[in-house]
Amino acid sequence: MNPDSSENRSAGDVRAGTRWLLVAFAVLTLLGVTELLLLADVADRYWAWTIRTEATAAFLGAGYAAGFVLAVLALRQDDWGQIRVPLITVTTFTVFTAVATLIHLHRLHLTSGGSVAQGVAWAWLAVYLVVPVACLVVVARQERHRARAQKVLRPMPDWLTALLAVEGAVLFAAGAVLFAGGLMAHHHVQPGAADFWPWGLMPLGAQVIGAWLIAFGVAAAMAIFQGDLSRLLVSTVTYTAFGVFELVAVLWHWPQVSRQGPWRWVYLVVLVAIVLTGAYGWWAARQGPREPTGPQRATEASVAG
Repeated sequence: MNPDSSENRSAGDVRAGTRWLLVAFAVLTLLGVTELLLLADVADRYWAWTIRTEATAAFLGAGYAAGFVLAVLALRQDDWGQIRVPLITVTTFTVFTAVATLIHLHRLHLTSGGSVAQGVAWAWLAVYLVVPVACLVVVARQERHRARAQKVLRPMPDWLTALLAVEGAVLFAAGAVLFAGGLMAHHHVQPGAADFWPWGLMPLGAQVIGAWLIAFGVAAAMAIFQGDLSRLLVSTVTYTAFGVFELVAVLWHWPQVSRQGPWRWVYLVVLVAIVLTGAYGWWAARQGPREPTGPQRATEASVAG
């Protein structure tokens, strides 16, 4: 009998195909970290497209660093409920990035830029033609067998819910504006669309940054909807890592953050809030189940009855 058959697998188990996807994502994100975060100064010559601003390359590399953390932690989990939010976050990012890639296909170094840049460009194109489809298939298969009703073991406190809602809304809105600003533009982001960003952006870079922000905005909404910190360990660690890596990236390339006005400080405040929110969620997720009190205890008693 096939050990991976539905008869031998509980509803919440992580399937073999999901694990293979996570392995692939770990490898690809590690390559992205090396090329974009560690080697941001040569992204104008050796990346899939020309990234002239090191801060943009570093932002993308920091995003991939958080993605690497996500993939490695998710591989250690056996329950789909623990990695559902992270996998849907990855899926959201890859789908939006695939759209951006196809819109700006002419910007990729598919036939120019030297052998290294061409190789990276073809690899980028292959990844974002294949991985989004694989993500959608994996999520669909896992969701089809997911147990719909799960007891909340450690409820998210109201203050954390409110703070996460604000952060998620800010991330999603900023990402949507950046993504939309690069939709119809090919040389420069549409006027006004990226004025709030602390450094200048080109259309494809703006859209991929937007894809990361939209994905984490979706993740915040899903975490709030799930409301159970005991099942959000991978999500909270990844959220913390995203904030930390992005803070390191922007501080390292601070001389390029040239926009005047309050936006660069707002950017820093948002990143610090992400780190603190994620760190608290990380700590709370490790504390285990919490005994229900008051109205929650009464509700659970009535359900049990």
